[in-house]
Amino acid sequence: MLQPAFSADDEIAMQAAMQQAGLAYAAGEVPVGAVVLDSQGQIIGRGFNRTITDHDPTGHAEIVALRQAAAAVGNYRLPGASVFVTLEPCAMCMGAMLHARISRVVYAATDPKTGACGSVLCVHAYPQLNHQTSVAGGLLATECGDLLRQFFRERRRKPAP
Repeated sequence: MLQPAFSADDEIAMQAAMQQAGLAYAAGEVPVGAVVLDSQGQIIGRGFNRTITDHDPTGHAEIVALRQAAAAVGNYRLPGASVFVTLEPCAMCMGAMLHARISRVVYAATDPKTGACGSVLCVHAYPQLNHQTSVAGGLLATECGDLLRQFFRERRRKPAP
């Protein structure tokens, strides 16, 4: 499979998402981070997993970042925006991104259990949906995957409460 070409700006955006993943890690959350960039490439939303902290099953990094971006622009639709996320989005997050009219989704590591960009489902590829988005994966996948593996390795070592 041919890997998509990523720009230096794409790598910078994914590094910003990785910083968010680090905040999740420090909070004891699954270390996933996301950023939303406007059409000019400026970060307008940041988020990291907060499901445990907020007791919220929708507290995924992408949702947190989308909420912040929508508040920043004063609209739930974010045409021309891009989302960079450290783990392949799930069906809920892809659905939210499609509703927000996100133009591009770039993710790092694949998620073979819940990934909705091709690993389990391919939500963005349904032509019946009223909005399509481009999706590319694999940017800084090793680094992001290593952080996730480290987190779960440490979690397995901890004694149960």
